Parts: sequence; C-alpha cells; structure tokens
Amino acid sequence: MEDARLGRWLVLGTLLTLLLLRAEGFPVQITYLTEAIAKGAVCLDGSPPAYHFSEGFGAGVNNWLVFFEGGGWCSSVADCLARRDTRLGSSNYMDKELSFSGIFSNMQNYNPDFYNWNKVKVRYCDGASYTGDVEAVDPKTNLHFRGARIFQAVIDNLMSRGMNNAENTILAGCSAGGLAAILNCDRFRDLIPAKTKVKCFADAGYFINAKTVSGASHIEEVYGQVVATHDSAKNLPTSCTSRMEPGLCFFPQNVISQIQTPIFILNAAYDSWQVKNILAPGVGDPTGVLRTCKLNIDKCSSNQLNILQDYRMQFLNALSGVSSSPSRGMFIDGCYAHCQAGTQETWLRTDSPVLAGTSIAKAFGDWYFDRKPFQEIDCAYPCNPTCHNRDFE
Repeated sequence: MEDARLGRWLVLGTLLTLLLLRAEGFPVQITYLTEAIAKGAVCLDGSPPAYHFSEGFGAGVNNWLVFFEGGGWCSSVADCLARRDTRLGSSNYMDKELSFSGIFSNMQNYNPDFYNWNKVKVRYCDGASYTGDVEAVDPKTNLHFRGARIFQAVIDNLMSRGMNNAENTILAGCSAGGLAAILNCDRFRDLIPAKTKVKCFADAGYFINAKTVSGASHIEEVYGQVVATHDSAKNLPTSCTSRMEPGLCFFPQNVISQIQTPIFILNAAYDSWQVKNILAPGVGDPTGVLRTCKLNIDKCSSNQLNILQDYRMQFLNALSGVSSSPSRGMFIDGCYAHCQAGTQETWLRTDSPVLAGTSIAKAFGDWYFDRKPFQEIDCAYPCNPTCHNRDFE
C-alpha cells in the first residue's frame, strides 16, 4: 500500500514539474541549414547544421542573441565515431522541438532585458566547440571535422535573416558552446557590422587546466587531441597560438586577456562537469576518492570537501587574466552547477541563485546595457543558501 501511494506521489510530482516547465517555457521548432552543405559546413556525419529560432518582437526586433549549444568534445576518430550517429554528431538525431526558457524566455517577468529579442540556439554537432576544419573526409568513417565552417555558415544565414541590421547582439553559449563563445568572441565581432553593439557571454565555458586527483594532466591531453584531430589550431586566437602549443589555447585562461570584445563569464566555482570530468574522471580517480562526492556535494566528507575547495582556488587563480575593466563581467557563484542561463530556475525566478543580492539575469542585463558593472566571486561552499546544486544520484 505504501509503495503504491509513494508511486502515485512520484507521478504527481513529475507531472507538476512538467507543467511548471511548460508554463515557464515555449516550444521552438528546428531549422536545418541545408544550404550550408554546399560550403562543406556539416555535422560529423555530413548532415546539415541546425538551429532553433524565436523571432523578436516590439522594441527587440533588431536585437539578436546567438547561443551555441554544448556537449563535450570528441578527441579521436574512434571517439568521434561514437557520437557521429547521435544528436551530438548528426542533425538527423536532434529533437525537432526545444523548450525555450531562461535567457530564451519570451515573457518579460522571466527575462526582463531580452524577452523580445531574436533568439537563436545553435545545435552542437561538430565535437570541437566550432573550431575544426579538415577538408579531407575518410570514406571509411565518413567523418567531417567542420565546426569552424558551421560557425561561419550560421552567422552568414542569420545575417541574411536580418542580423545585418542588428542594433544589439550577444554571442553566447553553454559548456562547450560557452567555450566557443570565448574562442570565437573577437571573430564574431569582426563578422558583425561596426555600428552594432556586440558583447559575448560564456555560461559554464571557463574550463581550467587542472590535474586530476591522481595527478594526471588528463584534460590537457584531451584538449591537445581535440585540436589535433579537428585541425583547430588555425581557428584559435593567434594571440595565443603564437605563444604556446595550440592545445593549450583551448583553455580560456590562456586567451581571455587578449580578447578585445567585452565578455561576461558566468560559472560555478565548483563546476559540476569540471569536478566530474577534469578533477575526478574515472581514469583520473582510479581509487574512487571522489566517486560518491561528485554525485552530490552535500554528501561530501570533510576530506573530500578539502579537495573541492582546492579546486575552487585553482579555478579562481585561472580567472586572474580577467581584468577589472568594466568591459569584463563575472558572476562566479559558489554552487555545484553547470550551465545556469538557459533554465528558468537558475536564470530568474523567486528562488534562483543570487550573488551580492543579484540574480544572474539582472547581473548580466545590467552589465550588457552598461547600467552597472558586475564582477563578483561568491564565498566558499556551503555559504550560499540560494544555490541550486546538481544532484546526480
């Protein structure tokens, strides 16, 4: 009897959650860029790139948010083959409809500064943060490494849809897409008319070069392999590649100080993806030091928390290249989270995370419109009760 009652409550809870998400978001259909195929701008499997587009209205008709989706990277032929026939390697497997909320919301109370903008969410299918460009295609694998061409084709297409007349634009992204926003920030500025206001916004894209708990340089090796496999070096900032190995130029800490375009960094100091995949990936934590802790930070022991606090300090040190200029914005909360702009609960809601008494939506909006600079770093976990910490259990 108790099990049946619990089951009914779980179903009811799920339905209520879905109803809330539907109330906060709205459906947006997919658009395939079939004309990009002729330019060789294609996903890993050769299918056309795609995006979801919500048209602006009212005073926002000439304002554009271009947001690049994330989804990790593939660092070898075998790795890329594993994702080729999935939504991360082919538009044939992408959802035809996405729900827009958070920074994508079209409701003023949920997204005061950007609700009426043209909003584009570009789907991720190249595996190298839109930086790769290899002409040759091995017929044995049919793998196409063409992320940089996808980036160009998307911008060209949007310019033809009206972005050439934009008054305000934002290049943004989450995770691997957030990294793309950093690496392509100045490139985007160069592609947009000089009269247009351009700023960049990286959500959970500030991946740092840190060793695993066992002392291995795992992420540095992965990034080096990604850059080599996709021939990304020629599309990385030359201000970095002229000074160090191209693989190191995939790390924001090595390029951020040379970016000329205004940019805002949104990140959790205890980024859950970084903890799970940079600090404690399976291969980098063979004895399982953080195996349970990385699933739920609230269940970490004092010794495990000490490791996470050390990672936070490494993350903050990696931010040293972000100057105090008002052209740089920062919202670094003390949460265990990853990607916070694209969901309503963390972007702007009565219970959303705040830093210095300010929500993410207000902090970024104030900075973008030059109303008020924002560069804040949160205190250490668990001091911020407004956090929405990820629970992977």
